[in-house]
Amino acid sequence: MKIVELVIDENDDYAGIDAISIVEHPAIEEDFVALKNQKEIKLQAVDEDKRLLSGALLVPNKTIYRKDGDEEYYIYFTRETVRKASELFLMSGSQNNSTYEHAIPLKGLTLVESWIIEDKNNDKSNMYGMDLPLGTWFGTMKVNNEEVWNEFVKTGAVKGFSIEGYFADKAKLSEQREHIEAGLKLLKIKEMLLQNEIELESYNDYPESASNNAKRAIKYKEENGSSCGTQVGWTRARQLANKEKLTRDTIARMASFKRHQQNKDVPYDEGCGGLMWDAWGGASGINWAINKLKSIDNEKKK
Repeated sequence: MKIVELVIDENDDYAGIDAISIVEHPAIEEDFVALKNQKEIKLQAVDEDKRLLSGALLVPNKTIYRKDGDEEYYIYFTRETVRKASELFLMSGSQNNSTYEHAIPLKGLTLVESWIIEDKNNDKSNMYGMDLPLGTWFGTMKVNNEEVWNEFVKTGAVKGFSIEGYFADKAKLSEQREHIEAGLKLLKIKEMLLQNEIELESYNDYPESASNNAKRAIKYKEENGSSCGTQVGWTRARQLANKEKLTRDTIARMASFKRHQQNKDVPYDEGCGGLMWDAWGGASGINWAINKLKSIDNEKKK
């Protein structure tokens, strides 16, 4: 059966982990432990629990079964990818993003501790009776949700963590990059042969609101600083803000950003969703790109 290494595409502004889900059957097969107030255990009192869940969030080099239609295969993450994913999750301010069984959004759950296991003998996870591989992403989640604690945790309905997000097939990503590099080389050769006599057709008839959205995102980044987004994303923001012309390929990338619209309402100071949505032109810019792309391609067919 095919084994696929998943990696983070550094050219995708939303690559990485979006949320942590509490599930009955975690794919990494590592349960969490519900940590109670140590005073309560010692004194056998009836004080309220601390309501903390601790467990493995992502285990490196562990094969995980997947089925896509009729295709069956395994996926895995290297230690480097696990570390990068954990860092991006925190840098994007996604600590409060959680779901139940990857289907129901939850409120009141926050990742309050997060670390990579570097020393098996002296790691804090040993306190909970867990023997995990080096490079494992381990975390503790605070549950400030009465319903979740009583109905899911106390009843044993959920037994572990499971991540959800965007990752890329390393082999396919490498193949795509090879095609892109080959295309760029060919384009450069053509430009040299034609001595720049042929200019790529480009467009800047996108709405003023798209430029304003990009300007607003850039201003926030300059005034407050932000680790959100990639160089590609902020280059796009500057192009829109300056009303520069965009090629068909660039417009296509804008149109494909539509898949991230579920994150568009995240406030700038709470995560990357709304900030990067505006950086790419916001709803007006993305919708323009979708319609423009259809128009360009229809014209070419004619």
